[in-house]
Formats: sequence, C-alpha cells, structure tokens
Amino acid sequence: MNTVPSLLLVAHGTRAPEGAVVTELVAQRAREALGVRVGACYVDVRHPTPADALAELPGPCVAVPMFLAAGYHVRVDVPAQLGGTGRSDVVLADTFGPDPALVAAAADRLRAAGLRDGDAVVLAVAGSSDPHAQADGATAARRLGRLLGAPVTLATIATGGPRVGEAVASLREGGAKRVAVASWLLAPGLFQRQLDACGADLVGAPISDHDAVIELVAARYQAALSAAVRTA
Repeated sequence: MNTVPSLLLVAHGTRAPEGAVVTELVAQRAREALGVRVGACYVDVRHPTPADALAELPGPCVAVPMFLAAGYHVRVDVPAQLGGTGRSDVVLADTFGPDPALVAAAADRLRAAGLRDGDAVVLAVAGSSDPHAQADGATAARRLGRLLGAPVTLATIATGGPRVGEAVASLREGGAKRVAVASWLLAPGLFQRQLDACGADLVGAPISDHDAVIELVAARYQAALSAAVRTA
C-alpha cells in the first residue's frame, strides 16, 4: 500500500463557479508538483466537505487550509470539521496567512494591471470581525507597503473596517491622481467583481494559481510532514 501522505486542500467555498475552477486548478498543479494524490474541499457554501473529500483519500493525509487570514474558519471550523471525521491519520498544516511570497504575488498582479510609480495603493481584504484575521490583514498591508516602497491603505470588502470604495474616495480627496487596488483574494467571484466596480483606476487580479500559491502549498505540506516526524 502506498504510504506517501495525500494532500487535502481546504478552501472557504464560493457560489461563483470560477472560484471552484481555480481551486481545482491549484489542486492539479500541486499534484504535478508533489507527485502525490490531491483532493480539494470546502468548509462552507459548496461541496465536497472535508468529510466527503477524506472519504476519497484513505491513508495518511496532510490538510492545508488555503486561507489568507487566520480567522474563525482556520482556528475553529477547519479543525472541528476534520476532527469530526474521526480520522487520526490527518495532519493539519499551517494556513497561508500573510506569507511574504503571497504578498509578492499580489504585487505582481498589481503591476500586471498597470501600477505606476506614484499611484496610491489600497490592499483589499475580504474583511472579518475576528481580531486574528484583522491582524493578518494589517500584516499583509505593511508587507506590501515595504515591497512597493510606498504607503498602503488597508480596506475591507465585506466587514471589519473601512470599505474599499470609501478608501479609494478618501485617497482621491487627499490628492491622489491615480488609485490602485491590490486584491488580497485567492479566487475570482463576487468579492472580486465588487473590487472591479469600486472606482479605482486599476484593480489587481486575485492571486489564484500564481506560482507562489503552488509553491506555498508544497512548503506547507512538507513542513507538516517534517513536524509530524519530529513529534512521532
């Protein structure tokens, strides 16, 4: 029997079909990069659930949460849903969070959209009332600012802080000639469509299947395996 652990990608879930397409594409690329069996699941909105996906992945498995902030889903929902399967052979890896490689990917997307020197920049996060998620968003904004060498305004799409449209309008009132919005989202869908209509001069695409995402999935998988070996 093959004892090489499988990989389970755990995403939030979206009703937008294009979001699920991206998750499946990341799974496909991770499968090619790692040479292991890979499944994908969602903790909310759509199927398969973690329990559904694990039923198709017998044997040891590493679950990698694909979340850009450590909010409720990461700290409570994902462990609870995995634990509810009764599986003792599933290792939970660290989530993505504001990893510097992903911040660089967001900057890449912004440059590809036409970022110019002197543009005012907004980092658009989904938003959360969870203080851990809010802290991760602030970290991502600081890292993006250091990377771009310019101030970055943090704004939210849904909840937990100033809205993106308000931030764009405020920067214009403050004298900004052009405002660029960096998308701190993994996949296209309703939130990205809201960004595209926020009134900015340019909006970066979601990180989606950027090479940095695939590389981070592999790194989280390998790190979880190493940690499991050390504690065995």
